[in-house]
Amino acid sequence: MCGRFSQAYSWDEIVAFSQPLTAPANRPNLRARHNISPTTEIDIIVPSEAGRELWKARWGLIPGWWKKSARETGSTFNARVEKVHESAFFRSAWVKRRCIIPASAFYEWTGEKGVKIPHRISAAGGGLLAFAGLWDRWTDPATGEEIVSCTIITRDADRWMSAIHDRMPAMLHPKDFDVWLDGSGGKEVLMRPPPELREWIVSTRINSSRTPDDDPTLADPVESETPTPVNAPRQGDLF
Repeated sequence: MCGRFSQAYSWDEIVAFSQPLTAPANRPNLRARHNISPTTEIDIIVPSEAGRELWKARWGLIPGWWKKSARETGSTFNARVEKVHESAFFRSAWVKRRCIIPASAFYEWTGEKGVKIPHRISAAGGGLLAFAGLWDRWTDPATGEEIVSCTIITRDADRWMSAIHDRMPAMLHPKDFDVWLDGSGGKEVLMRPPPELREWIVSTRINSSRTPDDDPTLADPVESETPTPVNAPRQGDLF
């Protein structure tokens, strides 16, 4: 699963990574975030008539047909690749609304329950990772507010990742961006060997969703710490 990740990049970096974005006249300010939690707003790359655009979306997909509150969707921040095409929550987005979720890194934990040790996992070469995602558009029946939301697709861990966790985000190679976004690429695209990765242990401050996510020291390696309980949602990856 993927329950925490980082988005920290410059405008020039994300434009180039996206091959490229349709750049607006005024470049927006991009705030680096090193400890993103579910239900908060993240960057996603979506195809449009104008080209590829960078949108903001709630991390935790709400299908357009949903009649209850956003909170009542449960944990929809991950979608299992094995079931995504048949899940009522995700099957329409699988066919019609795909996105790329850029990431500087993601986090997984090892150790005993309640005292988890966080590992930061990033591209070995230091570039950005491209998580395969889905998005949808929903109108809150209580307020009339329109919300764009998204989910990260996950898959079985490869041999390298399995030493840390049994799941991992499905990651795209640049050559597959087009076929993923236009819907012509299927699950075989998501099951290709992921980019080469690296990892290191980081501060257990990352365990708390209350830790300010704009603190760059959250990415720094640490030698050892006394683990503290994790309060991040860990029940995801269910759909």
